[in-house]
Amino acid sequence: MDAIMRESSFAQYIKQQGIEQGERKSTFEDILEVLKIRFDMPETHPISARIAAIEDLQRLKQLHRAAIQVPHIDAFQHLLRED
Repeated sequence: MDAIMRESSFAQYIKQQGIEQGERKSTFEDILEVLKIRFDMPETHPISARIAAIEDLQRLKQLHRAAIQVPHIDAFQHLLRED
């Protein structure tokens, strides 16, 4: 019974990690889409790599909101430097 419980907990952990990874990827893509639409930023822009390196999902969500609200790309880059 203990082995089943451990396996179940491990499976839950792996599942949760996959969900979080998928959410990070989705949020990353959402940020890039907003920057492309608002500021005509190409996907190859160095900002993309900086955003991709961020592991913290909450930070990515903050940056997504910021991408929607900032007046220009320089303001967004300034927010990225805070990391």
